[in-house]
Amino acid sequence: MSAGHTVSEILQTMGDGEASLIRRLLAGGIKIPAQPRVLTELRQLMQRQEHDVRRLARVINQDPGLAAMLFRLVGAGAYRQHPKFESVEQILQVIGVEQTFNLVQAIALAGAGDIRSNRAVYEAFWARSQAVGQLAMLIADERVAVCNIFPDQAYLAGIFHDCGVPLLMQRFPSYCADMKLGVGGRWIDLAAEDRKYNADHCVVGYLVARHWRLPAFICDAIRYHHLIREPGLEAARTMAAILQLAIEFHHRVQGSENPEWTSILGDVLGELGLAEEGLPEFLDIVLERFYATAGDVP
Repeated sequence: MSAGHTVSEILQTMGDGEASLIRRLLAGGIKIPAQPRVLTELRQLMQRQEHDVRRLARVINQDPGLAAMLFRLVGAGAYRQHPKFESVEQILQVIGVEQTFNLVQAIALAGAGDIRSNRAVYEAFWARSQAVGQLAMLIADERVAVCNIFPDQAYLAGIFHDCGVPLLMQRFPSYCADMKLGVGGRWIDLAAEDRKYNADHCVVGYLVARHWRLPAFICDAIRYHHLIREPGLEAARTMAAILQLAIEFHHRVQGSENPEWTSILGDVLGELGLAEEGLPEFLDIVLERFYATAGDVP
């Protein structure tokens, strides 16, 4: 691992139980994806407080595929109110350097995997992550005055929230079949995952997020997005609530049942300042924006 926090640095910040779990996962062959060179160069410039948009744009443009995805993303969803962007420099100027960097990190992760089997499931996984990220971005944009979570942050969390799944797919050949990932409307059963593999995709995702130097509250939201009642989460609880509402909306888009929703509905809506009776109207607002841009973000 390079260009981010080392494992030893990350483990020093954890309790004994979580540190032991991560050591076991890594010893078992879980491989954390390295950051692309573009991200490393961007972070070095930003750490030196060099926010010259021309220089930052030159770095992003070194990766044409990443730059193309950035244009598609900012042309949709929460950024659609802006005039059409003509250059990466303009994106940096209008959206902001930190916000653009968050979007670049999210885009880069989706291209960082190395799946040689289960290609269809892998592609379906990233399609789901993109959809959840886009829905989280729109939810954050609609609730920013209440929650103080910004669209770029929500999109970043949405893309990373289940990124431990493809890493477990790489490590365990039977993971897709055992977790029924190829079955429409199905997602990970956490208890079954733990029983079968003695592993937790949320912890793996947290480790990836820490290694890629995501903000601490986003890392914590990734780790605990299935445990929204966990004490001490603070800002991470709001982000986890946005993730859970985005996941619920994605289930509704897919016409599938969300087995978690009934038990967490009150916590999620309370955290986001929404009333249950107002949820259908809020869903309509978000989905209208989502469907309007569905063809713009893959």
